[in-house]
Amino acid sequence: EMASYNQGCLILVGILVTLSLPYSHAFWRNENKIQTAVFLSPKFVLGPGSVENRFYYNVDFPKGHIAVKSFDAEVIDEAGNPIPLHETYLHHWVVVRYYVRKGVEISEFDDPRKFNESDYISGRNSGICQNLGQFFGLGSETRKTSTHVPNPYGIEAGNPAEIPSGFEEQWMLNVHAIDTRGAEDKLGCTECRCDLYNITVDEYGRPLRPDYKGGLLCCYDHTQCKVKHGFEAVRRALYLRYTVTWVDMDTSVLPVKIYIFDITDSWKRSRSSTGIIAEHECKVEYDIGSCDATGMGDDGCIDTRRISLDMPFGGYLIYGVAHQHSGGTGSALYREDGQLMCSSLPTYGEGEEPGNEAGYIVGMTTCYPKPGTVEISKGETLILESNYSRIRHHTGVMGLFYILVADELPKPMHALHTVVQTQDSIMVVTILWAAVALIGVVAVIAVAVHYRLKREGEDGYEAIGM
Repeated sequence: EMASYNQGCLILVGILVTLSLPYSHAFWRNENKIQTAVFLSPKFVLGPGSVENRFYYNVDFPKGHIAVKSFDAEVIDEAGNPIPLHETYLHHWVVVRYYVRKGVEISEFDDPRKFNESDYISGRNSGICQNLGQFFGLGSETRKTSTHVPNPYGIEAGNPAEIPSGFEEQWMLNVHAIDTRGAEDKLGCTECRCDLYNITVDEYGRPLRPDYKGGLLCCYDHTQCKVKHGFEAVRRALYLRYTVTWVDMDTSVLPVKIYIFDITDSWKRSRSSTGIIAEHECKVEYDIGSCDATGMGDDGCIDTRRISLDMPFGGYLIYGVAHQHSGGTGSALYREDGQLMCSSLPTYGEGEEPGNEAGYIVGMTTCYPKPGTVEISKGETLILESNYSRIRHHTGVMGLFYILVADELPKPMHALHTVVQTQDSIMVVTILWAAVALIGVVAVIAVAVHYRLKREGEDGYEAIGM
């Protein structure tokens, strides 16, 4: 009986340890403590109606072999005050990795084509759109959209094994901001309507198509949107303030890959198609026609676009979020049989303060599937859907979808000693052993009482209600 009781105590201790330490990512080692840094873009100056769309190379970024856990940004003034969207509209910001030959000076360039090809190598994401190579990026929704990568995952950067010999890793930041103070049509300015900018040629002097009514080709750097007659306001210096959190990369961190899908992707399945990047033409933006004047129509005045894409990769979905412009009503990713994998819906502001600007998308919901529950098979066909309101005409809108995919899942914890690495885990183990000691004392007392009662006979049991 004593042996049975002790065995029961050991089983109880085992259960306590198992419940307390279910996964290998329950504790981070000392070197995996979260680190945070706040950086500023180069200064840009905007007046009423003016546009900033510059590419800044070799911007500040955490050094070393790291795993990025989040990347957030917003526009601020020189005093550090956040600027509301109804004054300066943040069309988008993106961060791109690249490699440059050591000894080559890379500063600020207006045109990426100025790079000598032998000195510059793109370090794009794993996605299928050649012209969407960014690692991070959002738009007006940036303040209220989560970019957090859950444990034990991270976006790997600075891996010496991935940096070409003789090169170093650097980062480029593109900021596209439009000052709409005093604008005749704020929404028209943010949607880059060509007539409001009086633009008929692109930034390289090439004539625009006659049917091109608005979009990125009409609001490039230093263009000017129409402002109300007589309106005056000071030009002001602004910055993109971006905050990066990360941990040092080691074997406890599982890397994720970044994939970006675009609703304008013109890829079509054929017998010879393979799904490789060269087959995908992603136009990035498109227009939304308004509802018929006669009524709402059967679609409820919603423009719905869907495309099918064959996945040239496989893995486990860890995170997903869409990027849409004003008028967007949400986007989703489905399996071919219609099963929902991830949806992302817009949040519209209701006030004047930064992060709650009425009429603007100020956030997009994200999806964080439980690890292992959403697996993508290589070659599988996925359906991307993007929805916009058609109550009014929209130009230059976007329907992008970002996902993070992991090749593997976290492994279960099998041994207690692998966790005893940090002060926090030592404290937990101390508490566990204290609990074991207490259980042992209780067990000894219980056994002693048991045998005493046994000697006293049945009357003793009855006296304590047994």
